[in-house]
Amino acid sequence: MRVSIFLVGIFVFALSVGAQGPVGANRGPQPGPGRISAIQHEEDPWQIAIGYQYSRDSLLGSPFNTRGVNVSLTRNFGRWIGVEGQFGASLLGNTGQTTVPPNLDAKSLFVGVGPRLTIRNRTRFEPWGHVLVGLEHFRFSQTSGVLGSNNAFAGPVGGGLDVFLSPHVALRSEVDLVFSRFFSMNQRSFQAVGGFVLGF
Repeated sequence: MRVSIFLVGIFVFALSVGAQGPVGANRGPQPGPGRISAIQHEEDPWQIAIGYQYSRDSLLGSPFNTRGVNVSLTRNFGRWIGVEGQFGASLLGNTGQTTVPPNLDAKSLFVGVGPRLTIRNRTRFEPWGHVLVGLEHFRFSQTSGVLGSNNAFAGPVGGGLDVFLSPHVALRSEVDLVFSRFFSMNQRSFQAVGGFVLGF
């Protein structure tokens, strides 16, 4: 619930900034018919993003929530294609009553890389999608047994929307399905990220 309120807040803030228009928009000649009145952001070759990460993890069919930070670095080649590296750290999580024993603290780290497709249309709104492959590490407060410290191949598949506040700064919302293979079983989890993007 708190995650939904956070992401909605980012979206409302972006819309309110967009309604005001870019700095200096009321000076000089006004855009004529057919011209774009939104921010003309730069097509920066590099983008770095940092944000809040919420995950609904499902291991052994037992879903639980974790929260943390997400950082990504993208190198764009031309207008559409890029390569993205992502680091996600879920630092706060608890399995509740879904595991045996119950109420285990859960933390995870993910590092991955993959292609990214961006619709760079030179307007305020820039949608994108990505497919990443990497390694995920889960650690539970249980020190022995099936749960404990585990590594597996994993990767998010999804996309998001960047809303530019200036030519080099944007707000980002992202939603992914995260596929993993812990305990020789396939898992599918959910991830949502909200934060800021800096282009350079």
